[in-house]
Amino acid sequence: MREIVLDTETTGLDPAQGHRVVEIGCVELMNYIPTGSVYHALINPERDVPPEAEAIHGHSTAFLADKPKFAEIVDQFLEFVGDARIVIHNAGFDFGFLNAELERCERMLLPRERIVDTLALARRRHPGGPNRLDDLCVRYGIDNSRRTKHGALLDAELLAEVYAELVGGRQARLGLDQMQLASRAAKAAIARARPSPLPSRVSEEERAAHRGLLAKLGEAAIWNLYAGKKMDA
Repeated sequence: MREIVLDTETTGLDPAQGHRVVEIGCVELMNYIPTGSVYHALINPERDVPPEAEAIHGHSTAFLADKPKFAEIVDQFLEFVGDARIVIHNAGFDFGFLNAELERCERMLLPRERIVDTLALARRRHPGGPNRLDDLCVRYGIDNSRRTKHGALLDAELLAEVYAELVGGRQARLGLDQMQLASRAAKAAIARARPSPLPSRVSEEERAAHRGLLAKLGEAAIWNLYAGKKMDA
């Protein structure tokens, strides 16, 4: 099952007030496991970035001025997402901004049924507990020390790890790894038949010397019970 873990950074809190997306980060999952394929874009919002927004993600108006506009990256973004389910923390926020941007480009909007909200998952699993992304990283022992500011790709990578914990994907991966190791061990334990037997390394002189030793030991020698006939063959 293919899923896309997604995060955005914006100029503000409400697209209806003219705020825009300035960054998108996506991580591809296959059966809850990151594939290593990611999508990341910094975007010129075609408006100023308020100081309070810049303080959160660090992207200034001047920094974003030479970045592509959303209309210029929309095809790449939609191609990467494809028809996969989209995993978002506090999905209503990012979902609203993305559809506002898609509407400006006259593109088909993302349907709500494709969205998995990890905040809702976390609230069901940990009712009453703090369920911000940072809180969940602490709860599950995920290193978020690099998160000194919000960043769409970094947050998507962290959320992918959190999502694996929320749905049991990490345990599933551990079980799969153990099965693969067991399979490899079993294959290694199977002796491969040689196309022809190896030639004997025992010379005829050595065979004669061994027979002479057994003769001195007598018929009662224990060796005769195990190897005498074999060695004479």
